[in-house]
Amino acid sequence: MIGILGGMGTQAGLDFCNKLAILNRGKIDQEYPLFLLYNKSNIPGRPESIGVHTSNLSNQKSKKKYISVFESLLKGCKLLQKDKCKFIVIPCNTAHYWYKDLKKKIKIPIINMPKEVFKYTKKTCKIKSKIGLLATEGTIKTGIYNEFFDKDYKLLLTPKDLQKNSVNRAIRFVKMGNVRAAEKSIKPAINYLLKQKCKKIILGCTELPIAIFAFKSFKNIKSSKIFLDPNLILAISAMNKVKKNNAI
Repeated sequence: MIGILGGMGTQAGLDFCNKLAILNRGKIDQEYPLFLLYNKSNIPGRPESIGVHTSNLSNQKSKKKYISVFESLLKGCKLLQKDKCKFIVIPCNTAHYWYKDLKKKIKIPIINMPKEVFKYTKKTCKIKSKIGLLATEGTIKTGIYNEFFDKDYKLLLTPKDLQKNSVNRAIRFVKMGNVRAAEKSIKPAINYLLKQKCKKIILGCTELPIAIFAFKSFKNIKSSKIFLDPNLILAISAMNKVKKNNAI
């Protein structure tokens, strides 16, 4: 059984579940994967808690924030582990800032979303290519994608004004349920990365694919397969792991 630690945000967790269903479309009910979604929406704000690691906590205020999020994430993971899940996925990019510390405390595997996106990219994109990254400021600050991509690719970000007025606004609109406004807001950021000749664009916030794929205005861009949807890649990885476990 797949353990899904959701609630960051709720729309993103449901989007992941929907992608699991789409990947198994056409099967009878009994052939769909077993999964347990824990929509833990009371986890403290992740972007506000970024800036320090548990190995270097000199600032007590930062330490308190980091540990507050970590303990909440750990509680969710332990519940999924207790309920006999075989492994855990976390459909939230920023939450992977706590991945290494969570992994030390949980006995079952936790699939690393940024790592899976990198592995997928290596299969579909030439080394040294320009890869665009659209994400929250918090995710960018963590360097969770740089950790995997910097050696083999040139990771490009949007300028600060586009980050604030295009990316951040689009994410906020999705969380508010206004997907149409989110779609309109994200366009300038996408156009900028396309002009920079990015071969792929990572949608590094799980709200962004919801904005981009909801309507038809991005149809031509989608057909080029330029977008990397971490939630979809995570769902594919989860299904591959389910099949592997079933084969044992």
